[in-house]
Amino acid sequence: MTTTETQNIVAINSQYIKDMSLEVPNAPEIFEKLSTQPQIAVELNIDAKKLKDSYYEVVLNLRINADINNEKLFIFELAYGSSCTIKLPEEQIEPVLFIEIPKMIYPFARQIVASNLAEASLPPLLLAPVDFVTIYKSKKEQIVKPN
Repeated sequence: MTTTETQNIVAINSQYIKDMSLEVPNAPEIFEKLSTQPQIAVELNIDAKKLKDSYYEVVLNLRINADINNEKLFIFELAYGSSCTIKLPEEQIEPVLFIEIPKMIYPFARQIVASNLAEASLPPLLLAPVDFVTIYKSKKEQIVKPN
């Protein structure tokens, strides 16, 4: 490798809970209804920004709503972040930010959701795996073909 070549690097420097909220607005009465399967809605968004030079932040934003018979069981919000170093050709950075880094940190966010719900005496919830490639491609198509 010559001195003019740069080494490709993708590294997670740290992971952290940027923000987290769990609300159980109808406790304790709602706990009597836990024999009924709750309706769960999960929203996932990814934010990425350049901090400086080759340093970036990627944040998974999860919002989970659960209802039992149209009554709110819980609302869980999590912003799970990662600071990372990415030294790649420019055209490769965006897919790494929106596919590869989320794939690496998502299992940790899933665990935070599962353990916090269990600690709150709520039914167990293991979030399904996410296809970040499909999400990325879908977002790119929306940008190319606006409604």
